[in-house]
Amino acid sequence: MENNLQKKAELGAWVSIIAYLILAVVKLIIAEIGDSDALRADGLNNTTDIIASLAVLIGLRISKKPPDSDHHYGHSKAETISSLIAAFIMVTIGVEVLLGAGETIVNREFNEPSMLTGWTAIVAAFLMYGVYRFNLRLSRQTKSRALFAAAQDNRSDALVSIGAAIGIFGTISGVLWLDPAAAIAVGIVILKTAWDIFTDATHLLTDGFDEEELFEIKATIRTHPEVKKVEDVKARLQGNETLVDATILVAPEITVQQAHDITDEIEILLEKNHHISYAHIHTEPYHG
Repeated sequence: MENNLQKKAELGAWVSIIAYLILAVVKLIIAEIGDSDALRADGLNNTTDIIASLAVLIGLRISKKPPDSDHHYGHSKAETISSLIAAFIMVTIGVEVLLGAGETIVNREFNEPSMLTGWTAIVAAFLMYGVYRFNLRLSRQTKSRALFAAAQDNRSDALVSIGAAIGIFGTISGVLWLDPAAAIAVGIVILKTAWDIFTDATHLLTDGFDEEELFEIKATIRTHPEVKKVEDVKARLQGNETLVDATILVAPEITVQQAHDITDEIEILLEKNHHISYAHIHTEPYHG
């Protein structure tokens, strides 16, 4: 089952890579022929997305490796690190696009792009939105955060292409600064998406965890009839897996075997209600 989910996640990464490769080549060629700053920026964005998608694919491959002598919890965090790399790549190109478009506006070196560049951007937006929907569905099925980050990038790329088309058609209509202005909008969207991915990845790498979800886990543990009190619950994410450490108080007169049975039953509850396959439950005596 796990291997099948991994293959689905990798499929999403490959779909992104192929789509970006085709769109980047087409956009850059047509932008050169049709003289559009916005479409050129859009094509450069897709070029860096190829690298980012490859980083996601590599992260997914590494995360499959089993635990070894110096990675006792496996390699699942490689997914999160790949998301972080993708964010850094997006920041680099976003800044480059902003600087290039800003220079065009300051120097007033405006060009009138062809209609072909505008229609290319529109078609690319529809294609990329389809890739976004495909990868979003796969990320939910596989619970892959790296693929979810890639899907968000797919969506931002579709919006970028729409913005590029608006700028191109606006310039053709006579507002000559709209094409480089659209390129600036492209850069801003790239940076915003990079920031969202960066904050999510760093939150996970620093063992951040959703407080509401932690409260629900604690409530589930409390439902066991032999648990007198839930003393402490901690949780963190290892890739797409949730790891839980909990301390519970139980009647002091029960045997070690009975305490062990209680922890087993709680682990089954967590697996059933929260899909948590790893939980370390520590028992201590309750004294009222």
